[in-house]
Amino acid sequence: MTLLILALLIGVIAGLRAMTAPAAVAFAAWTGALPLAGSVLAFLGYSWTPWILAVLAVGELITDQLPSTPSRKVPVQFGTRLLTGGLAGAAFGIVGGSLIAGVALGVTGAIIGTFAGAAARGRMAAAFGKDLPAALIEDAVAVLGAVAIVALL
Repeated sequence: MTLLILALLIGVIAGLRAMTAPAAVAFAAWTGALPLAGSVLAFLGYSWTPWILAVLAVGELITDQLPSTPSRKVPVQFGTRLLTGGLAGAAFGIVGGSLIAGVALGVTGAIIGTFAGAAARGRMAAAFGKDLPAALIEDAVAVLGAVAIVALL
């Protein structure tokens, strides 16, 4: 049951920052905290996977600050969050004994994170009078949240 709750929570992280969730899961798999060897998601624990995903996550953190970055709610951005949330949730689901439940909870979390994150960031940006402080707070919540989730393993 705990792993399925973590699947939902890592999905929320994917809704905030799409690449942060799979990067955190890959590091957890690589260190052995999330045992995925022998499963269809074993590739997440390969030696190079966490580093590639970490580079993508850092790139996302940087590009998110650009004014030309599209809304997380447009189809491509939203779809990516659903995909990465489902993937990250699946990893917890496999270990917890239910791949399908993990995917479903990861996708559900991504939906929650996408819309709640956009709303919270909008309110914070309005309160600050600019977007950058709100974006940086959201980045911190996503990264620290992902670290906290995998630390519970």
